[in-house]
Amino acid sequence: MPKFFLIWLALPALAASCRGASADRSSRGSSSPADSISAIPASPERSASKTTCARTGSWARCSVEKRLERSGFVVRPDTARPIRRPGFSVLPTVYTLGRSRLEVFLYSSSDAAAHDVAGLDTVVAAPRGSRGGWPAQPTFVRNTNLIAVFLTDSPVQAERLSLALGAGPPQP
Repeated sequence: MPKFFLIWLALPALAASCRGASADRSSRGSSSPADSISAIPASPERSASKTTCARTGSWARCSVEKRLERSGFVVRPDTARPIRRPGFSVLPTVYTLGRSRLEVFLYSSSDAAAHDVAGLDTVVAAPRGSRGGWPAQPTFVRNTNLIAVFLTDSPVQAERLSLALGAGPPQP
């Protein structure tokens, strides 16, 4: 019983001393190591590379690549000359993502992309009435000034890409 009584008396004293220590720390203006780490400014090299892609509210090649990388894709630009696709008024930027192929069509405006989409069958990613010329079943993604056609055998990868690009362009 005396041990229980001593513990019972020690707990409030311990709690009071902890509260006092945190009050002392905040009044002195010192911070925890975690606070001081988050307050360290980014190095110039790191911040310069992050600001090279303007956040305009529209998709750009660099914002597509950054979004894909942040979504876990290994993005490799395809060096072959892009093929003009029927129904699309712009040439695509082509990427290899693992064993899959991604063609990204970037338009000057959302209206220009909507004009092309109006004439497309989005299930086959080709002009209405045609069968499409894709080597695999395409996944069609449209978001503001971007149209993407993803050719993959993996429904999981197709969903990941749809979520990554469907979330919207970087906002200003």
